[in-house]
Amino acid sequence: MAEVQVSGLVEGGKATTGPPFGPALGPLGVNISAIVAEINKKTEAFSGIKVPVKVFVDSATKQYRVEVGSPTTSALILKEIGIQAGAKTKDETVGNITLEQIKKIVSSKESSMYGGSLSDRIKQVLGTCKSMGVTCEGENPKEIIKKINSGEIKV
Repeated sequence: MAEVQVSGLVEGGKATTGPPFGPALGPLGVNISAIVAEINKKTEAFSGIKVPVKVFVDSATKQYRVEVGSPTTSALILKEIGIQAGAKTKDETVGNITLEQIKKIVSSKESSMYGGSLSDRIKQVLGTCKSMGVTCEGENPKEIIKKINSGEIKV
């Protein structure tokens, strides 16, 4: 009973029977259309974002399971503020995000984040914002982190 794993990145809700899954799953003798339909159902909430997906197939029984990973924090930030890319230089600002939007990102990534508390996870996302050239509430994300640490901002 050998389990075969096929991994790939797909845009949420838009997997097809083509690459990366179709050619890899075809030789395994499984219903590719059914697997793609399940991938699309499980990823539709991430429309417009590339999502890591793993398909595990038992080569003996043809049973399969689909696991959907979490999109990157940077991809969620870009989607949330409606831009295509982060800053190209460290002095460039490409957009602004609210603390509410950051909380939404934190809740969607909760299972894959390391911070022990909500404020720790918010600070992780703020760090990603800083590296992408995205301000928070019109301020440098480092300033927002200082305000969270001092208790000036309650999260």
